[in-house]
Amino acid sequence: MSKDGDVTEPAAEAAGGHSARGLLQSTAVVAAMTLLSRVLGLVRDVVYARFFGAGLLMDAFFVAFKIPNIFRRFFAEGAFSQSFVPVFAEYEQQREHAEVKELVDKVAGTLGIVLFVFTAIGVIAAPVLIGMAGVGWLLNPEPDSAEKYALAVDMLRFTFPYLLFISLTALAGAILNTYRRFAIAAFVPVLLNVVLISVAAFVAPGFPNPGIVLAAGVFVAGVLQLLFMLPALARVRMLPKPKWGWRDEGVQRVAKLMLPAIFGSSVAQINILFDTLLASFLVTGSISWLYYSDRLMEFPLGVFGIALATVILPNLSREHAASSNDGFAAMLDWALRVVIVIALPAAVGLFMLAKPALITIFYGGRFTEDDVAMASVSLMAYSFGLLGFILVKVLAPGFFARQDTRTPVRIGITALLANMVLNVVFVVPWLMTGTPGAHAGLALATSVSSFLNAALLYRALRRDGVVTHAPGWGRFLLQVGLAATVMAMLLNYFVPAPVRWLEAELLTSIIWLSTAVLGGGLAYAGVLFATGMRFSTLQLARSSRVTTNSNEEAG
Repeated sequence: MSKDGDVTEPAAEAAGGHSARGLLQSTAVVAAMTLLSRVLGLVRDVVYARFFGAGLLMDAFFVAFKIPNIFRRFFAEGAFSQSFVPVFAEYEQQREHAEVKELVDKVAGTLGIVLFVFTAIGVIAAPVLIGMAGVGWLLNPEPDSAEKYALAVDMLRFTFPYLLFISLTALAGAILNTYRRFAIAAFVPVLLNVVLISVAAFVAPGFPNPGIVLAAGVFVAGVLQLLFMLPALARVRMLPKPKWGWRDEGVQRVAKLMLPAIFGSSVAQINILFDTLLASFLVTGSISWLYYSDRLMEFPLGVFGIALATVILPNLSREHAASSNDGFAAMLDWALRVVIVIALPAAVGLFMLAKPALITIFYGGRFTEDDVAMASVSLMAYSFGLLGFILVKVLAPGFFARQDTRTPVRIGITALLANMVLNVVFVVPWLMTGTPGAHAGLALATSVSSFLNAALLYRALRRDGVVTHAPGWGRFLLQVGLAATVMAMLLNYFVPAPVRWLEAELLTSIIWLSTAVLGGGLAYAGVLFATGMRFSTLQLARSSRVTTNSNEEAG
């Protein structure tokens, strides 16, 4: 543990008793910041839909933006963070400040140089990368396919450097999260959305090639996000002085953990590329419909699932470093209860309110009634897998915190293969019959494979004795299931038909949707309360040692 001055305060707090309320508070802080980001993300997508619709330009932009985000999964919050946080937490817990700072300097320098080279290669190889992701555009003889390909290549040369900036930003966020300054890293995506909204609404429409301007906005946002993190690092005395350190012991440990994690992340990203590849063979607009529906599904996933995973990874890492097996198991048990009690009603609500939500948020301008219909079927398919997606986010840290990156990789490969098979099973018959909505098969395959991934992760944790359950799970599941069923019945009965939403004014739609969400949530909470569920149901076992002081700096 670091013993120098003010940087020891967060580490010292870890020696105290456990506070479930503190963990919930930290999760709430991250969720609040993420909520702000997701709201602005929805505003951004509304601007995209109203100004640019779901056609050629946005298909090209979404692919060009997706590629750096795919690589981001293992250079940023994916394999790198999962490998760096446990090692950094161990250093912070057991070593002097100078040694911790040296690790940060060498990791920052090594990662920065590797990323710079990789980014340069990506910019040069933009035609190849777009050709891999959108092979259907190359094989399709229609004129707009060639135009989409050329535009996406030009866009990627602006969006790919975002990988460099956001990965270094993720390194800064991982450091701050270990010191439990969760809010700062959670706030960073707000900057991305503010920049992209401004560019899309006020800058791009005035240019003859607005797509290139949208892509340039991504570049600018990445620079601002990284600069925003630097003062916060300075406050915890962890502002890096980058240096090459490939042979350093700590860097080697991070790299050794990263190799299987990168492979596992690449498996998941191959899956995304495969989805995009298949979608490129579908009618124009399919990629955009999947994007807009995925964005609504990502709202609860980002606000809650990623927030909870962000909080528990450094805390689980501390538990493991302290050899507190009971505390480790208790925290995972607590996290699973919280996931189910929140994710299940969110999934039901997304399914029941798919069309109303899409109409309220995106309908209008160049986003048509047909776009609503097509995006709604993929949103319903995605909603089915929401619980599985969030369970994966919470179960995976149970391996990463123990510096086991191999097991999730093996499980991820199984889920990937299943997803690829399901993609073909669900999409090809749709294509052969000419039935509209083939893109929804891609979403459904992703949802089914998410549950397979979660189930296999859970089984492995149970086998290792890492997950043990406190009493009362049977009653808990019955309460949650009954509450979600009542909520679904009420939404089905009281929510107006989609045709009325299409005819309604925007303000009326907003009131209806807000009332449905609030009313459904109150009904769900009311049934839980009536059946005896209380806050104490979500308390951690007292044996756990990790704390998150409620008075500690949130950001």
